[in-house]
Amino acid sequence: MTYNTEQRNCLLSFLSENHDKTFSAKEIVSSLADKNISKSSVYRNLSELEAEQKIKRVTKAGTNEAYYQFFDNSECKNHIHLSCTKCGKIFHLESEQTEKLVSEVEEADGFEVSKSETTLYGVCKECVSRNEE
Repeated sequence: MTYNTEQRNCLLSFLSENHDKTFSAKEIVSSLADKNISKSSVYRNLSELEAEQKIKRVTKAGTNEAYYQFFDNSECKNHIHLSCTKCGKIFHLESEQTEKLVSEVEEADGFEVSKSETTLYGVCKECVSRNEE
């Protein structure tokens, strides 16, 4: 049984307001420090929200630490995600591009792609342009 507590609502609100980013549990605890939410409450709720498919847990290259992203909307479930390794921002690969990429992989290799579980890593155009300045 899941309880709709103030801590849970605060955590879910924080993640949904920052749906284009991923956060480690430590970063979430730090970001919500002024909301009087205990560390154990954050961890417990992250586990429950992941089980309910409201958030998604990912790992980043070069680390074993888990990161969490708001995932409770149908838009995320039908897109491949792009993740900037510089700023950490998450983008949706547009539907047309997603479908083209997925169909080419499926036709060429017979491999069925799970779009909602697929993330491509690289550097976003904003970070690229900052490095060029």
